[in-house]
Amino acid sequence: MQKYILEFGMKLTFRWYGLGDRIPLDYIRQIPNMYSVVTAVYDVPVGEVWPRESIATLVREAEAHGLKTEVIESVPVHEDIKLGLPTRDKYIANYCENIRRLGEAGVKCICYNFMPVFDWTRTQLDKLAEDGSTSLVYYGEQLDGKDPLVDDMNLPGWDASYQKEDLKRLFEQYKAVDSEKLWENLGYFLERIIPVAEECGINMAIHPDDPPWDIFGLPRIITNEKNIDRFLSLVDSPNNGLTFCTGSLGADKNNDLVAMVDKYAKMGRIHFMHVRNIRVFDNGFEECAHDQSAGTLDILGIMKALYDNNFDGYLRPDHGRMIWGEEGKPGYGLYDRALGASYINGVWETLNRFNKQSK
Repeated sequence: MQKYILEFGMKLTFRWYGLGDRIPLDYIRQIPNMYSVVTAVYDVPVGEVWPRESIATLVREAEAHGLKTEVIESVPVHEDIKLGLPTRDKYIANYCENIRRLGEAGVKCICYNFMPVFDWTRTQLDKLAEDGSTSLVYYGEQLDGKDPLVDDMNLPGWDASYQKEDLKRLFEQYKAVDSEKLWENLGYFLERIIPVAEECGINMAIHPDDPPWDIFGLPRIITNEKNIDRFLSLVDSPNNGLTFCTGSLGADKNNDLVAMVDKYAKMGRIHFMHVRNIRVFDNGFEECAHDQSAGTLDILGIMKALYDNNFDGYLRPDHGRMIWGEEGKPGYGLYDRALGASYINGVWETLNRFNKQSK
């Protein structure tokens, strides 16, 4: 492991959904240069404290297969915190305790998001491509004129635990939360968790909103360079940083991803990279293979910006297509993400070789 880090720099990781994941750790370990799994405790309600034994089980399983457990994705943020309700202090205290327990277990990075109500949102999980693969897509026209409180909707990325009445209650509460109020609530949260993260040696890495625009009138604020600058200034600590997701931020054509990666990597504020390619349209996007030619994003330029800034953080190949007849969790099959990891390995090794030859 130490030889790998010294020679390779960035740490390659892979999302693993715990003991219930149909992809065994034996297979993940076989991906070249794989360093750590990215995982979480999935059977504890949002806002509650994770049992130490549950955390220890994840670590033991990974270590038994030669893998680290240094990245958690994610420790979800309770809606009461985002809403700024009086109950938020209880949930923030629980969040701080989770940071402490994860630090005790050797975790170095925690990914989280601050998206109201809905997490990532897609309009279809199995869009069929000409080559026979399927992938996740977002077509804005499929949402135009829709109302989640009236129409019979259950879009991918929504929390299935929300019943219609739950959604109505949350939407009613969020009427009092515009983007400025959400910023205020995010600052309140960061001011209390970042000092704990500093004590525990953990980097907090916020994930950008996916997609990076308002959904059904709910504000989204981690969407572009201007807002990321504002986020980083809320608590100016090296432990307050980013999960830089190329697919999320890249869905907005106005975001210059190469320049943004160069800027935030130079600042040392990118703690975790999600690398995927997408084909971007005027009103949506399609996920695709990771390589440069498959989509709209400049994956090679992004990787070079990381390399030029000596990026030594964590990186995982993000959502993959479902290929070769594989069945499973959409976006999280083994085959295409392993291909993505191999592509990333190849780009990084090429940059390494050319850098050595130029000296």
